[in-house]
Amino acid sequence: MNTLLNFYNDHKTGITFWSGVLLGLVLGLLVGWVIWPTGYYNATPAMLRQDFRDEYLVWVAKDYAATGNLEQAQQRLGVAFWEKDTLKAALEDLAQRRGGEDAQYLMRLAQDLPEAPPAERESLVERLRPVFLVCGAGLILLGLVGLAYFGLQRIRGREHLPSERAIASREVETTRWVGEEAPPLAQYVTTYTLGDDYYDPSFSIETETGDFLGECGVGISETIGVGDPKKVTALEVWLFDKNDIRTVTKVLMSEYAFHDEALRASLASKGDLVLVEPGTEVVLETATLTLRARVTELQYGVGQLPDNSFFQRVTLELGVWTKPGAEGEEVTLQ
Repeated sequence: MNTLLNFYNDHKTGITFWSGVLLGLVLGLLVGWVIWPTGYYNATPAMLRQDFRDEYLVWVAKDYAATGNLEQAQQRLGVAFWEKDTLKAALEDLAQRRGGEDAQYLMRLAQDLPEAPPAERESLVERLRPVFLVCGAGLILLGLVGLAYFGLQRIRGREHLPSERAIASREVETTRWVGEEAPPLAQYVTTYTLGDDYYDPSFSIETETGDFLGECGVGISETIGVGDPKKVTALEVWLFDKNDIRTVTKVLMSEYAFHDEALRASLASKGDLVLVEPGTEVVLETATLTLRARVTELQYGVGQLPDNSFFQRVTLELGVWTKPGAEGEEVTLQ
């Protein structure tokens, strides 16, 4: 199941496009041939079914024999709509099959008809033009509906995104941590989930009276592969202290990234490199603040990329303590 989901995520643009094309074609054919089929009318004698055409030709031949009005007979036959020599051939063939007086009437009419230039027949494209129009209208309508749908989805997604991110990254009630004499000044929980390509939560660190001390947060440090969503292979935890000249950062790497020399070399300049495992804890210290971040949940994504190379879900718990008068040192606890 995860393999199918990852394949869809990697190719969702193409899948959506071709699904829309196929659906539009099916709907167009359904509308054009079932719901609103093309109606044919004003057919000429040349287009009639054989038995109906035979009776019609006999009637015209008899009327011509009685009136001698050749012009009227030509109009009734629709001479201009017959291919060259086919009208005379049809009259002569019918005369042979009918016999008797009908044959005489038919032969006389065939002999009296003048040679007429054949009419220009509609091309296949012209005949299918109504079908093309219906299919085209269906595709346009489907496209408009699709655009409206995706537009509404994006609007709804934007409306829900802040609340979803607020739930995924939030301040929680402080609890006592192992090794600390007192609960933290502030405690946060943040969760990265595959698909959150703009994951970058930050938290303001303040005293109980509202005095600003600094900020901390987590962000995407490195991705691998191509396509959407981004495949995050490393996160970074950072701590800013208003009383310090530097921002301390540590990089939390996937198992694949941690053992890849090229990725290690590119990320080394950002901060200490740490292998992410369930229960992993890192400590960041500045002049007056201490941040402890521990991994409470880790799930790797699966797909075409190497095993354990990108995160499906990572949850971190952050605790911040004040450290008056201390000089910042970075310490890593595994």
